[in-house]
Amino acid sequence: MVVDDDPQIRRLILTTLHDVAGFRLVEAVDGQDAVDRAPTEAPEIILLDLDMPRMDGIKACARLRALPATARATIVMLTGSHDASTQERALAAGADLFLTKPFSPLDLLRLVDRIGTDGAS
Repeated sequence: MVVDDDPQIRRLILTTLHDVAGFRLVEAVDGQDAVDRAPTEAPEIILLDLDMPRMDGIKACARLRALPATARATIVMLTGSHDASTQERALAAGADLFLTKPFSPLDLLRLVDRIGTDGAS
């Protein structure tokens, strides 16, 4: 599941991962949309933007962790912040990994490969 309020970021991620490892890709436009769709979509990997309207990534992360369908999903926070306190709050909410914006498609592919190799998904 790709969760970002910026349609260009969603498109970059979707285009990059389109043919990778047979992923079925689902989009959500913000944290609330992700929480609403997660029970029926049951994503194994969630790429979750930190700064979004309606529900930010940290609140969405905590709610996604509380849902049976996403309790064991790998949650990757997408953030433009290098702030340690923000990362600590995200980890406390249940984030597994971070990908700092801006990122290249190659960075994204390496991260997804790492998740698959580690068996984190």
